[in-house]
Amino acid sequence: MSPQNEPRQTKSQRQSAARERARVIREQQRKRERRNRMFTIWGIVAAVAVIAVVIGFIVANGIRGQVADSGARPANTNTYGGVTLVKPNQLATSPASGDVNVKDTQSPTASASASGSAQPVPHGVEKAASGKPAQIVIFVDLACPVCKNFEASYASQLDTWMKDNKATVEYRVTNLLDGSASTTNYSSRGANAAYCVANSAPTKLQAFLSSAYEQQPQEGGEGLSNDKLKEIASTAGAGDIGSCVNDGTYRPFVKYLTDQGRADGVTGTPTVFVDGQRWSNSGDFTGFAQKIIDARK
Repeated sequence: MSPQNEPRQTKSQRQSAARERARVIREQQRKRERRNRMFTIWGIVAAVAVIAVVIGFIVANGIRGQVADSGARPANTNTYGGVTLVKPNQLATSPASGDVNVKDTQSPTASASASGSAQPVPHGVEKAASGKPAQIVIFVDLACPVCKNFEASYASQLDTWMKDNKATVEYRVTNLLDGSASTTNYSSRGANAAYCVANSAPTKLQAFLSSAYEQQPQEGGEGLSNDKLKEIASTAGAGDIGSCVNDGTYRPFVKYLTDQGRADGVTGTPTVFVDGQRWSNSGDFTGFAQKIIDARK
């Protein structure tokens, strides 16, 4: 049938057809708008995911990444990174003094061992002057289970010697176990937190170290988180060291003192010296140290 012969639509039919066309157009428009909204939402989701990856990368770099060779020296430390307890909970105090640089590590000196033979001795480790307390120097790592056992076994005796003015106790907190004891460089982060405490709350360092050892994580895992380290410091009474821990303020310092220790022949922890004589890490430490202390003049 030709168009000329088609029946003419009534006004009502034309209006109905127009409404149907308008409805179809509106529906198509709604579908386009829904599709555009979905594209927008997925675009936002993708952008957030990218941002999360970037943030995660930055955080991971802060935990696992490269650490500068130079950085600030915390207060209350000696030239080679030690913090010295002259009495229980009482550090030998000193102001923060300049930066350290790994390139400044020095070659080891030598001293006579108990048997009379020459052996490397770390810088700053020596027999105390006559009339002074014996010098006990302990290289430790917060991820080291043997260090934890040493502290559990001998902390009380160390306190007694300090109270009796028989010895001072110097800790050098290293990162020797990074890469082996945890997947997040816990040794470095834990040492950094210890020096944050030494810098701002020196009387709380012993409590921090003791609590960190008590909560020492299993080897090979992630280690304690920065948030946990901050919690331990706060519980120990050290106050807020949050920015120091988060920023890794003293990680270059930890790197420096560990490298100096390696240069001086310290390759494991605990490594302990009493008046320059190295304990063999076997037998009773109390008996070894007491003999040296008793022989002092």
